[in-house]
Amino acid sequence: MAQQEQDETVESRFVDDTTGAEELVAAHRARGTARPITVVGNPVLHRPCRTVETFDDELAVLIDDMFKSMEAAEGVGLAANQIGVDQRVFVYDCMDDDGVRHAGHVINPVLEELDPALRVLDDSNEGCLSVPTAYAPLARPNYAVVRGQDVRGKDIVVEGSGYFARCLQHETDHLNGYLYIDRLSKRERKDALRQMAEGTPRYATVPND
Repeated sequence: MAQQEQDETVESRFVDDTTGAEELVAAHRARGTARPITVVGNPVLHRPCRTVETFDDELAVLIDDMFKSMEAAEGVGLAANQIGVDQRVFVYDCMDDDGVRHAGHVINPVLEELDPALRVLDDSNEGCLSVPTAYAPLARPNYAVVRGQDVRGKDIVVEGSGYFARCLQHETDHLNGYLYIDRLSKRERKDALRQMAEGTPRYATVPND
């Protein structure tokens, strides 16, 4: 195989989630209905979500609602359990560090193990719609690759760098039952929960019983 063909094969491994991103997001939002956000303490956030096995109209509606809910909460990523749905689905509408907009969804996501040479850590601040008004620095690799499926069940691979890489890791964590504060030290976690207790979210949330 010629070198050029090899390069094209490597590039085609990843979905194009930048072309037409604005139109894609607008279409999802137009069809969707905003749902309130679950917050830390809700059991659905603290256990692994169920694998999606049925790719049907109901799943498509869920994705529309997730985009609309993400817009209402002014987020850049949203996992299904953040609106109370126990399924392995997340959506995103996120800029990378170069100002390029990425938008799409991933079903049954799995983070690929990175080559150690690619594990450059970034310790920027991180926040979460399910821990409203709280932020804390958290070291994560500044490059990420996620494998999964789209709404039709087709295998897809998404890559991200910088802030977008953080988003991909953050949302996959959600579906595995982890919040970003679970990766903090006890002192940092306590401080994040204090920030949440003292703040007021700008969007609708589901109160914990």
